[in-house]
Amino acid sequence: MNRITFYRYNFVRTNILFLLLVLSGQSLVVNAGLPDFADLAEELLPSVVVINTVQKSKPYGGGAPNGQVPDLFRYYFGDGFQMPEQKREAQGSGIILSDGYILTNQHVVAGADEITIRLHDHRVLDAVLVGGDELSDLALLKVEDDDLNAVDIGDSDELRIGEWVMAIGTPFGFDHSVTSGIVSAKGRTLSRDNYVPFIQTDVAINPGNSGGPLFNLDGELVGINSQIYSRTGGFMGLSFAIPTSIAMKVVKQLKDDGVVARGWLGVVIHDVNRNLARSLGLDKPTGAIVAKVLGSGPAGKGGIRVEDVILRFDGREIVDSSSLRNYVGAFTPGQTVAVVVSRAGKKETLKITLGSLPKGPYQANAMPNRGLSPQPGEILGLVVITVSVEKAAQWGISGGVVVQKVSGGAAKEAGIRVGDVITNVANQPIKNEAGFLNVVKQQKKGKWVPILINRQGAPEFLAIEIR
Repeated sequence: MNRITFYRYNFVRTNILFLLLVLSGQSLVVNAGLPDFADLAEELLPSVVVINTVQKSKPYGGGAPNGQVPDLFRYYFGDGFQMPEQKREAQGSGIILSDGYILTNQHVVAGADEITIRLHDHRVLDAVLVGGDELSDLALLKVEDDDLNAVDIGDSDELRIGEWVMAIGTPFGFDHSVTSGIVSAKGRTLSRDNYVPFIQTDVAINPGNSGGPLFNLDGELVGINSQIYSRTGGFMGLSFAIPTSIAMKVVKQLKDDGVVARGWLGVVIHDVNRNLARSLGLDKPTGAIVAKVLGSGPAGKGGIRVEDVILRFDGREIVDSSSLRNYVGAFTPGQTVAVVVSRAGKKETLKITLGSLPKGPYQANAMPNRGLSPQPGEILGLVVITVSVEKAAQWGISGGVVVQKVSGGAAKEAGIRVGDVITNVANQPIKNEAGFLNVVKQQKKGKWVPILINRQGAPEFLAIEIR
């Protein structure tokens, strides 16, 4: 073999080995289960719409109050001049359901005077708003057209963390853009003002994606992309979608009634932390502790008491106050559910018929646990006086003691603050200063006991270690 033939042989062999490595690498990728979204995107793109809205501002001028026409316009046109009507346009995304319904976010269409949708085949259709729901940030539209590609609905409860998902939307006006990622977490709570256990993903979502779909690999709708967490206004790897388990219940009510009615338990609740769990005899910090039973609401009628820890609701485990609020809000008024509570260390099952969620300060039911891992303390760390009759009436309590001074020690570590009103210690009501001293002295040193306070009008549980 001469030198030229040898070089050619080595060149051919090297290229063959390189091709084999590339092909084997592709095989490894396929074997690794990485998804190919091309077929899925082609199938689902016709089910996604661009939503365009127009919000009009009323003309003003001659009809302005007190004739408030700008001087420059009055000089040239007189008092009868009218400023032309102003229009503000916005854009979002939506998904086609059956029978001509379009699902999107409430904030996409809020305040709109005109709504149109643009399909993947560039047809433009007028849409009417069937109804919207601020607490879930969902809205339902209706168009009149028989040639629409309705999406299949999946079960968001079956999603697993780490599962691949795909989104389609109109980020920054780039319509029908496809992005993908995985489910990062489930049951995320972003605000006490909504009733949604969000699906968290790392799918690229940006302004304009709102109201667009989140699909699983079976091509089923599992969520409505709604929010992102960002310090810049753009995508930072934290996207949140409304699960279909919530969305389809909202859709049904909007179809039937045009509004959404939610179940209401009638309690003020907050989370159970480690020290509070210890004081209540729980194995772990879980559930939602009842800080207040509101009037003669469903909870009171069903036998729920202050200091009960709600562990299960309709068979579902309650991990914190937010999960209870979301479960309750997913039911409709009038439904009867089984509620498991821990009371004085023992489990009890109660039957509660839910009421209708009212508007007001306790609408969300849940109050944040502001104890911040409290490590409660001893009576000598506190200076208290009996609450006045006027303050008791103002806060809706029958008695208690107001904290005048927190001198340090375990009381300060507990998170007790000046101005807190202590109304219950170790499940014993506190009427006055003497009663508070007696109850505390009855407790064994080293024991953890729950303490109910009223802080700025809101009830809250802490846990105290008697030292």
